[in-house]
Amino acid sequence: MKPMIAFENVSFCYRSEEEDRIDLFEDFNLIIKKGDFTAVLGHNGSGKSTMAKLCNGLLKPTAGKVIVDGMDTADEKNDITVKKTVGMVFQNPDNQIVATIVEEDVAFGLENLGVEPKVIRKRVDEALQAVDMYDYRGHEPHRLSGGQKQRVAIAGIIAMQPECIVFDEPTAMLDPKGRAEVLNIIKKLNEDFHITVVLITHYMDEAALANRVIVMEDSKIIADGTPKDVFSHVELLQSVGLDVPQPTELMYELKKEGYALPEDILTVDECIKAIETLYGG
Repeated sequence: MKPMIAFENVSFCYRSEEEDRIDLFEDFNLIIKKGDFTAVLGHNGSGKSTMAKLCNGLLKPTAGKVIVDGMDTADEKNDITVKKTVGMVFQNPDNQIVATIVEEDVAFGLENLGVEPKVIRKRVDEALQAVDMYDYRGHEPHRLSGGQKQRVAIAGIIAMQPECIVFDEPTAMLDPKGRAEVLNIIKKLNEDFHITVVLITHYMDEAALANRVIVMEDSKIIADGTPKDVFSHVELLQSVGLDVPQPTELMYELKKEGYALPEDILTVDECIKAIETLYGG
């Protein structure tokens, strides 16, 4: 099976306002498999958002190749198909919402592609149902909460029927309720609709929901594995300014004090069970 996205010896640079060349990637390699839910962690400037934009051709590599489902993103004839294959959802939903009615906004991309009205109607309804926003189809987007707006933005991408969606810190501007709403939708898209998900985030609890976690520093991958594996390297993550889930950190501190506890704890429930086992509970 072809990978969903493959970075092959990718380098990327841009020119600053002073015309200085700034190199962000050099010989970067990564494969995202179809159907995976991959979280990408890293502090600001680590290269994760640049990587996200390379995933669907918003940025083109300076050298090497980014291959999306067998298509080279640098080949102009693939532009539309690549962007239909890999959708993007950004931080601020207000920047992605263009219409004054929810269902019209979700239909916007399809109308631009010249999709037949009957097909648009069906896809819009299905997309709104997928993000639990069908009952709001006649509402004005500016009257919705932040989480609801982001779900509408996601519906607009789903309506295009992508095989993969890259979420670039989609919960960064949301309150806890809105974050939970969007995360539930992201998990549903991956588990129920089998959409490949790449989630760029700086929230450890969000990354813990993924099947795979990648940690980036200076545009390089410094850790790559399951959440349990990656978050067990507490000192490595802390050395690049990242936290770990609170239960993991608690286990780490208790182990330093000499308690015989496992290192691969991610959740509160796992933490409680580990402590109960320690004391014979």
